[in-house]
Amino acid sequence: MKLLITTGLFPPDIGGPATYSKILAEELSIRGVRVAVLSFGLVRKLPRFIRHLVYFFKVLKLGRKAEVIFAQDPISVGLPSMLAAKILRKKFVLKIVGDYAWEQGVQRFGIKELLDIFLLKKDYPWQVKLLRWTEKLVAEEADKIITPSEYLRKVVMKWGVDEKKIEVVYNEVEFKTAAPIKHDNERWLVSVGRLVPWKGFDALIEIMPDLLKEFPDLKLKIVGGGPERDKLELEIRNYDLGNSVEMGGELSHEKTLSFIHSADIFILNSGYEGLSHVILEALSFGRPVLASRSGGNSEIVVSSKTGDLFEYNDREEIKNKISSLFKTGITNNEMLSQNGRIDFFDRFKMDNMIFRTKELLEKVCHS
Repeated sequence: MKLLITTGLFPPDIGGPATYSKILAEELSIRGVRVAVLSFGLVRKLPRFIRHLVYFFKVLKLGRKAEVIFAQDPISVGLPSMLAAKILRKKFVLKIVGDYAWEQGVQRFGIKELLDIFLLKKDYPWQVKLLRWTEKLVAEEADKIITPSEYLRKVVMKWGVDEKKIEVVYNEVEFKTAAPIKHDNERWLVSVGRLVPWKGFDALIEIMPDLLKEFPDLKLKIVGGGPERDKLELEIRNYDLGNSVEMGGELSHEKTLSFIHSADIFILNSGYEGLSHVILEALSFGRPVLASRSGGNSEIVVSSKTGDLFEYNDREEIKNKISSLFKTGITNNEMLSQNGRIDFFDRFKMDNMIFRTKELLEKVCHS
C-alpha cells in the first residue's frame, strides 16, 4: 500500500498530532507500507489563503503516487486533501480529534457554549457556520473516518455523517514513570490542564474553603498555563487561599507526571474532553481519579473500577465525591485486579493503534 499522510504538525513541530504522525509514519513503514508525509508546516508562513492553495498543489503532486491519502484534520489539511483525492480518484481517509468549528468559535468568535450544546444549536456567526459546513463536507466525502474515542465518533455522527464510515482507534499513550513528590503531612488534590474556561479550575478553587473545614491539611495543586491564569490567581487571593492552592504553571512532562504521581486524588472538572491522556497517566500511577461526565471521560473512568464521575461544575457533588474518596482511601489499584489493569491499558498500546490503523487503511485501499 502507498500512503500519503497529510498533517498540520510534524516534528520539529511539537504536540500530540506531531508525535502521532511521526510514530504512524515510522511504524507503518516498518510494516511494509510505503509512506510519504506532507506537513502543513511547509506553507504555514505564507499568507492565509495562499498557503492553503499551495498546500493543495503539493497534495496533488504527491498524491499521484499514493493509493490512499490520510488527512489528520478536516480543515487545514483535510479540505485540500479531499479535493486532491477527488481529482486524482484516490481513496481518502480522515482523522478527527475534535470539532474545529467549535474550537475556533470559542477562541475567535465569542462562542460560550460547551461542545454538546453547540452541536444542538444553529444560530452562530457566519464564520462558524462556514467552518461547520466545511468540516461536515470533508467528513462526508471521506471513505473512512477515524476518531480516538467513542465520544468523538458520536460528535461526528451529530454532524450528520453516516455512522458506518466512522471507526474508533484509541491513540497510543506512552506511560512513563516519574518519582512522586514527598508530602507526608498534606493531602494533595491535583489537576492538570490548559487554563481555559471549560477546564473548570474556578469551581475547584471555590469549593476549597468548605473542604478545608473538613480536611485542614488539603492542598490543591493546579498544573498548566493559559489565558485564565490571572483570573484564577485573583480568585485565589479573594478566597484567601494563598497557602492552600498552588498554581504550578507550565511544567515539563516529567515534572507534570511527578505531580500526577503525587496526587492523593487526581481530579479533572472539564466541560470538554476528547479522550484525556492525563487521566490515563493518573490511572497508570494507581491514583484515584474523579472526573466530570464530559466527553470521553466516561470511557476510561468507570465507577468502582477506575474512579468516579460527577456532573461538570456541580460544586456540591464534587465536594461530596472528594470527601467520600478521602474517607474511604481507596486507590484504583484496589479497584482493578491485575488482569483488569492489563486489559484496560492494552487498548492504548502503540502496537494496537498501528495494527488497527493499518487494517482500516488497507481495507479502504482494496475496497
